[in-house]
Amino acid sequence: MALSETAQRQDFTFRNLPRRVLAPVPLPLIQPLLQKIVRSAAQNRPEIFNRLGPHRRKTYLIDPVNMPFVLVLRPDAAAPSLRARRRRDNIPHDARIAGTFLTLLKMIDGRLDGDALFFTRELTVEGDTEAIVVLRNAMDDLDGHA
Repeated sequence: MALSETAQRQDFTFRNLPRRVLAPVPLPLIQPLLQKIVRSAAQNRPEIFNRLGPHRRKTYLIDPVNMPFVLVLRPDAAAPSLRARRRRDNIPHDARIAGTFLTLLKMIDGRLDGDALFFTRELTVEGDTEAIVVLRNAMDDLDGHA
């Protein structure tokens, strides 16, 4: 049983490694990269943003639970925004999607199924679930999976 507890502690430590490593990084350093990502998507694939319909003006809180910050997405094609914010900030949002960084990345990349992650509780969804489903479908289109 002691081996199992040790393995669990190591897994917990590994999962929280990104949070420890990135905690001292000033968020203004990563903002230009995040803005470039969302603006590039809006310029290269505006139909994806249009597919969101009324949900494109909603605020999505993307919460990589093992990171020291959360991402705030406003997918309005006219003024897209993806910003990193500290966890301690009280960020108003319409919908929240939470999971480990690797889980979220693999889901966005199409390597993991969001529905399966939800049912295995590796992914938490809160708030406007319709907006989250529409966003997920649009992301699938972005990667050419739909």
